[in-house]
Amino acid sequence: MLTLPFHSSTDETIMSEKDHGEPRQLDFIRAKIEDDLRTDKFTGRIATRFPPEPNGYLHIGHAKAICLDFGVASEYGGKCNLRFDDTNPIKEEEEYQEAIKEDIRWLGFDWEDRLYHASDYFLQLYEFAEELICKGLAYIDSLGPEEIRQYRGTLTEPGQNSPDRNRPIAENLDLFRMMREGEFEEGKYVLRAKIDMASPNLNMRDPIIYRIRFASHHRTGKKWCIYPMYDFAHGLSDSLEKITHSLCTLEYEDHRPLYDWFLDKLDTPSRPEQTEFARLDLSYTIVSKRRLRRLVEEGHVSGWDDPRMPTIQGLRRRGYTREAIHDFCERIGVAKKDALIDVAQLEYCIRNDLNRRAPRRMAVLNPLKLVILNYEENTSEDLTAINNPEDPSSGTRQVPFSRVLYIEKEDFMEDPPKKFYRLSPGNEVRLRYGYFVKCVDLVKDSSGDLKEIHCIYDPATRGGSSPDGRKVRSTLHWVSAQHSVKGEVRLYDRLFTHEAPQRLDDFIEALNPDSLEIVETARLEPSLAASEAGTSYQFERRGYFTVDQDSKPGKIVFNRTITLRDTWARLQHKTRAG
Repeated sequence: MLTLPFHSSTDETIMSEKDHGEPRQLDFIRAKIEDDLRTDKFTGRIATRFPPEPNGYLHIGHAKAICLDFGVASEYGGKCNLRFDDTNPIKEEEEYQEAIKEDIRWLGFDWEDRLYHASDYFLQLYEFAEELICKGLAYIDSLGPEEIRQYRGTLTEPGQNSPDRNRPIAENLDLFRMMREGEFEEGKYVLRAKIDMASPNLNMRDPIIYRIRFASHHRTGKKWCIYPMYDFAHGLSDSLEKITHSLCTLEYEDHRPLYDWFLDKLDTPSRPEQTEFARLDLSYTIVSKRRLRRLVEEGHVSGWDDPRMPTIQGLRRRGYTREAIHDFCERIGVAKKDALIDVAQLEYCIRNDLNRRAPRRMAVLNPLKLVILNYEENTSEDLTAINNPEDPSSGTRQVPFSRVLYIEKEDFMEDPPKKFYRLSPGNEVRLRYGYFVKCVDLVKDSSGDLKEIHCIYDPATRGGSSPDGRKVRSTLHWVSAQHSVKGEVRLYDRLFTHEAPQRLDDFIEALNPDSLEIVETARLEPSLAASEAGTSYQFERRGYFTVDQDSKPGKIVFNRTITLRDTWARLQHKTRAG
């Protein structure tokens, strides 16, 4: 199981001597856990949980939370539960639940036998609600949703008590039991906690804790027609599981008083503590399941696993590795304040990881035929190519070389400008792992378009160097026309052109029209033909690519994971320098 030592780069850090007496930096969450262990606050126990709602696929923001929840539990000898917050039967599906489990396993974490659901506790939660009613701390309200909003007040004005707030306990209990039996239509009644309608915290102004829903639940079927609200189920489920540290993102900070109120007022088996940290907000990216669902439902992407999506499934399909995601989460740390993280940090992590592990291959995306006039026809030879210069143990491979090759169209110019060092009439270049070649002639079609270029090669330069010491200023990748295989290459780019699309009135307006380019003319070196889905390569001079699941015999499909360099940063720098 993979674990990460998180270090915050944005918050004050605290030194610890946990590991062999040597000091290390701690983020504020780990500092708190170590303090709790020193004071024996939870009798030496550490128990966390990851509580996703099964109403969509997990995204990169969830990956940060997963690494934190499972990571700290593992580091301190504790346990982390997986608990599905399945309190809303209208939005939840088994498909999402299974995808979430797959994603967590792929990230390298294991909940072992600790898989739970909020629905496991529906009976206990119902009994807790009755306990509140019997204590005079909850009441049945007949106000409709709009009336409840009006009575609630504003940030500057206190709310008003509902006319039903002082309904007798016995009547509240009878009505609640009738709600459970399905005797009222949806919206007729809700159960509200009786707290303080004048509280400066709107979450404490008699929040709804149960509502009627005549919908089949994917686990409990039609057994229940009333369902608890998240704020009610969350802390009580934590207590039932004896969670010690309930780690939540900052949007739940204002909900913490309510979390604590339920635990204080009810006879619960344990007293967990909620701590909030900054959620992941990534530039040029949407990290909201609701908005991601809109992208899918409106057809802006091909699905939840579209390689342009920031979902874990989308990142996997694009070629991101779990090691890169772990590295990214460690680098950004755990902060107390929300901040927009530059997506270039995530891109750096995947480049850094794939640079070490991805085998090198040659692929020509926009082929231009190159004929070597002085190379014997109907013959070929194998040239030795390095698989990965960053990994000597990866060895070498043999690449076929012949009289007719393909190079990239962009690597040739008939009338080049200054400092164009690639192939042009009369210019000599190196073919990667091969020979020096010089362009001596061009062949055009009847329309005047370039059809092929003719070159001569120097047999003495095999391997890429000249015995007479002459130098060339450019090295081109290539494939043998006779031996190459056809392929489809999907060039993915960022899905949005705006740095913070979530801040726009309509984030759809910021969709990048050039986020996907499909190249169907690619010619690949033959060793790529047998690649399996999910295998990643560096296409020399082109970037990192992974084999897509759409590949089939006779048609291999590659997705571009990332370019070799951060082209966006260079373009932005040029714009600013302007």
